[in-house]
Amino acid sequence: MTAHHPHAHEHPRRSGQRAFAIALVVTLAYAFVELWGGLWSGSLALVSDSGHMFSDVLALALAALAAWLAGRPVGYRHSYGWARAEVLGALLNGLLMLAVVIWLVVEAVQRLLEPRPVAAVGVLAIAFIGLLVNALVAYILGHSEESLNRRAALLHVLGDLVSSLAALIAGAVIYFTGWVMIDPILSLVIGGLILVSTLNLLRETLHVLMEGVPHAVNFEQIGSALATIRGVARVHDLHVWSIASNRIALSAHLEIGRLEEWPRILHESRTLLHDRFDIEHVTLQPEEHRPHGHRATVTLWPKGRRRS
Repeated sequence: MTAHHPHAHEHPRRSGQRAFAIALVVTLAYAFVELWGGLWSGSLALVSDSGHMFSDVLALALAALAAWLAGRPVGYRHSYGWARAEVLGALLNGLLMLAVVIWLVVEAVQRLLEPRPVAAVGVLAIAFIGLLVNALVAYILGHSEESLNRRAALLHVLGDLVSSLAALIAGAVIYFTGWVMIDPILSLVIGGLILVSTLNLLRETLHVLMEGVPHAVNFEQIGSALATIRGVARVHDLHVWSIASNRIALSAHLEIGRLEEWPRILHESRTLLHDRFDIEHVTLQPEEHRPHGHRATVTLWPKGRRRS
């Protein structure tokens, strides 16, 4: 068997870790301000927004830890390194966001059943500053390294950004009309929007953990492309999965007519997979093919298993 395992996947993560750290400090500082403002003004929108921000602090801390672990080198016990840490961080943050949504819905329903007075002017001032703070944090995270981990943290922040905007709208409506019911109603709308985004993130995260074929690649095209390389008679036991959200791996068996052509076929296969599909972590096994006058074929699922 001939295998190729490039391990030079040490992407620059310092900028990502720095972004998480800055975002964490800014978010934590203003979370206390917004919590005090929500309790003082009686605004559920502000209190829920501060709850989101405190969950963001935990989310950003998890994201920073996951980013640090993902940057650790490979070892004898972890041959892929700790790359999956960022996926696990995204999963934990998604579950945390679900808990926030549940809390928000419960509080909003209680407010609908028992309306309370809200200090509209205080809500307007604090929500406006919160909007600016969340926009700054979202900008910082939006320009850091792309990963599921970053997306999960950014989802928390964007949820807060929308919450701050809703609190601002609620404060304006209450100030001009006195209709306090707008506060819990907007909170329920925010909860629904956040729930949809969170479920999408969790679905994608679980897809990576289950080693599903990455959405960015076409499984059938990869197998067919390998089968077109001169000297390849058949492709089987093809597997494509994600080590992490931005690292795709592949393994396959290639049946070839002449084993002495394997160095050339291996080089062409690696080049094709890198240039056309952006796959660098490749393991290919050559097998001697017994020709029967048939053209090259490709079997796109493992031996002995049904295609699903």
